[in-house]
Amino acid sequence: MPSLIDLRRRIRAVKNTQQITKAMKMVAASKLRRAQERIMSARPYAIQMQRVLSSVAGRVDPSIHPLLAVRERRPESKTLAVVVTADKGLCGSFNTNVVKAAGAFITESTMPATLGLVGRKGRDFFVRRGLAIVFERIGIFQKLRFEDGQAVAQIAVDAFVSGDVDRVVLIYNEFKSVMTPIARADVDHAPPPEPHGAAPGTPPGAGYLPVEYLYEPSAQAIFDQLLPRYVEVQVYRALLESNAAFFAAQMTAMDTATKNSADMIANLTLYMNKVRQAAITREIIEVVSGAEAL
Repeated sequence: MPSLIDLRRRIRAVKNTQQITKAMKMVAASKLRRAQERIMSARPYAIQMQRVLSSVAGRVDPSIHPLLAVRERRPESKTLAVVVTADKGLCGSFNTNVVKAAGAFITESTMPATLGLVGRKGRDFFVRRGLAIVFERIGIFQKLRFEDGQAVAQIAVDAFVSGDVDRVVLIYNEFKSVMTPIARADVDHAPPPEPHGAAPGTPPGAGYLPVEYLYEPSAQAIFDQLLPRYVEVQVYRALLESNAAFFAAQMTAMDTATKNSADMIANLTLYMNKVRQAAITREIIEVVSGAEAL
């Protein structure tokens, strides 16, 4: 049976931990609000840009830009999987879900995969597995900027255009709500350019329709500007989604930890009172027994 002083020390330690989890919950809630505002502002632009480019790309010859090309399967075909995790822990299953999704994708993929890692937790996990890593970005979520998305997108675009990889997959946590971040894998080699009016499942660029738009200065110049920007916007959106989902997961985890610590304190306090009462009862019995002996 532990002594009273040991129980008091343990209760004091749990109370100190509870104060930390409360503070972390408040900080995460404050940061979540700003992160949620940013992603809600970025989503409409990213979604509408995808719709417009998907429509336009289905009406032109895909050979006018490398990002519209659909590579045929080659023996040496590779996939670049960009895995977005957090730099910190204490966020429940946030990082685990992304790592599991990435591991399942690599295992089930019929093409060899190389990795681009954003976030310290994903980097630490995959480096120990000895997988091929093309690039890594650590610490960008402390002050997330559009330039960070541009840098990641540029690496992916260069790898695709040069022919080093034939597909780019983006794996990250999508922010649905405070309680439900969802691990998601997007294939982002270009805007999904299904031909306008084509049957579902038609390969992009197959049987494209005659050009129905007037381009000024030219379709080539327009796609040279818009397609790289599209990839940058989609990557930046994924980073914002992951950032908001991280703060939501951390706030939920810290709230649960605070409640669990309160339950632990109550149980320890009850147990301490029982131990103290037992000690008092034993002392009274000893005093009464001594008096009767005299």
